[in-house]
Amino acid sequence: MPINKDNNYPTFISTSELARLMGVSRQAILKKIKTGKIHAQKVGRNYIIPSEEFSAAVGEFVSARKKEEIEKVVKRAVKEYRETLRLLGRE
Repeated sequence: MPINKDNNYPTFISTSELARLMGVSRQAILKKIKTGKIHAQKVGRNYIIPSEEFSAAVGEFVSARKKEEIEKVVKRAVKEYRETLRLLGRE
């Protein structure tokens, strides 16, 4: 797996690795690739996914209800810790 020299993270991940990280099947990942929801490059018979696509892929597998829950938690955290976050932003 190629490594990005700037941050030591892989520049590409395989469909199997992404499926394992997401807790879904490899077939689910392949469906998202074929519909264009996840961008990937075909290498031989397999696909590789640029590491930048990981966050987009996560968004594809999070339900609308879960997204709403996450949004509520973020809003509550910002409201509760606004001053602390502001001070941390200055550092």
